[in-house]
Amino acid sequence: MDIKAYMQSVGLAARDSSRVLARAGSNIKNNALEAIADAVNNNRIELLAANNKDMDNGRSKGLDAALLDRLELNNERIDSMIEGLHQVAALQDPVGEITDMGYRPSGIQLGQMRVPLGVVGIIYESRPNVTVDAASLCLKSGNATILRGGSEAINSNRAIADCISTGLLAVGLPETAVQVVNTADRDAVGELITMGNYVDVIVPRGGKSLIERISADARVPVIKHLDGNCHVYIDDRADLKKAVAIADNAKTHRYGVCNAMESLLIAEPVAAAVLPELSKIYSEKGVEMRGCEKSRAIVNSILAASEDDWAEEYLAPILSIKIVAGIDEAIEHINHYSSQHTESIVTEDFNRGRRFIAEVDSSSVMINASTRFADGFEYGLGAEIGISTDKIHVRGPVGLEGLTSQKWVVFGDGQIRQ
Repeated sequence: MDIKAYMQSVGLAARDSSRVLARAGSNIKNNALEAIADAVNNNRIELLAANNKDMDNGRSKGLDAALLDRLELNNERIDSMIEGLHQVAALQDPVGEITDMGYRPSGIQLGQMRVPLGVVGIIYESRPNVTVDAASLCLKSGNATILRGGSEAINSNRAIADCISTGLLAVGLPETAVQVVNTADRDAVGELITMGNYVDVIVPRGGKSLIERISADARVPVIKHLDGNCHVYIDDRADLKKAVAIADNAKTHRYGVCNAMESLLIAEPVAAAVLPELSKIYSEKGVEMRGCEKSRAIVNSILAASEDDWAEEYLAPILSIKIVAGIDEAIEHINHYSSQHTESIVTEDFNRGRRFIAEVDSSSVMINASTRFADGFEYGLGAEIGISTDKIHVRGPVGLEGLTSQKWVVFGDGQIRQ
């Protein structure tokens, strides 16, 4: 296959489809999403069979447990994909919304209208559900999308792509509005991220090395986060029952996700009261604990942490633990080592909670809640196309509004500039 020619044809078709989607009304887009949901539901057997091939191939290639967990589809995850499609269909369409209307001294009326970005290229690893999440959000926000999944999920992604095509064609939209790159050749990625004439933005989802490569080589804007070193800080004014539940859930609910807690900080005055209980829970669940000297003095089964541990995204049942003097040291530690993804404080002190969310420089900051809530589905976005730790255009879970831009619109009545 001539990869360059193939990707150029994909890009041209996406650009043409983006113009169709830009003028499509909310009803037709919602009908397409519902038709895709029906197709996914009606093709469960085919989806699971395709995924089984990918899982067997992944095991034979020695993929680790975290990657296999991301790769796996089951009926529960298919149900979640379908629910995500329904939720996106139910969301308010941001396209065409005009805000901040006002009159200027000249008599013109000025405002800003929300518009699609155009063509969104998405590069991701392992998780086949991303194919549906990304397609639904791009479709609802009026964007054509080019999806390039990992080679480990190629059978799953092809099967999902068939469902998406079925749904698009059922309502009269071009099936090229959502295209899954049909090759595992890595050169396809190199072409996709440099096709500035066809692609308006790239969203990479995957490991740090992938995102670093995309960010370095792309010739179009990139919405990204490199890793998810998320923290929970248990304050000395915390409700310790809440603290235990949150620190347990944030770490052990799922390990191979970017919003899992990787570092636990505990205020020294309550460390002896809460750490033994937490360490018992972690030990029973097979979590390896690596901590500072103070934490090891309280629980001798904790291994010694290295400097690298404080900045590590494990995506595994491993946790770094540090005893800090109080909120000042906690904030300083987080802002130094965090990847600016998600951080949470457990405290009953309102002022400390407000200070934490004001001073911690991350895309999601929480009070008395698990970091696992940093997710488009939980934020009411229906799904997310990724989580951005950038500070320009969009930050945090990227939903419909994050996939649009704004342009100025002027309403006049014959005014000319004097």
